Amino acid sequence: MTATPVPATPTSDRELVLVRIIDAPREKLFRAWTDPDLLKQWFAPRPYTTPFAKLDVRPGGTADVVMRSPDGEDMPVPGVYLEVVKNERLVMTDAYTEAWKPSEKPFMTTIITFEDAGNGKTKYTAVARHWTVADREAHEKMGFHEGWGQCADQLAELAATI
Repeated sequence: MTATPVPATPTSDRELVLVRIIDAPREKLFRAWTDPDLLKQWFAPRPYTTPFAKLDVRPGGTADVVMRSPDGEDMPVPGVYLEVVKNERLVMTDAYTEAWKPSEKPFMTTIITFEDAGNGKTKYTAVARHWTVADREAHEKMGFHEGWGQCADQLAELAATI
């Protein structure tokens, strides 16, 4: 199962946006984002994996996630939740690592929204707001659209099974 792409327009030159229609209710998608055991199943674009995820899903709570490359390199993805609206919205940032401790190099704030699209489907929007244009450009060159698009497909596949 794949997520159906929807055209998206960034609101600034520091933003990347991915929009998909996923054939699953938003409650399932929210759960897949907030349950560590589920997150580990879809969060990294294959063949990357997510061997570790510890989530304290509340404003100020820590998201401690590790992605692993096919050659075994671990890539920590630390962050803090800024806003949590059950089944509707998650806002996280890597500007903090935990308990409002500033990170050494903030990169972005992520805004995930889950909107009811009717007939059991969800309009899934992932926004990456970067601190600088250079950060946005670097993220784009890393393959934001391809990688996050693949993860949206993996999220859709998982949602069909939970």
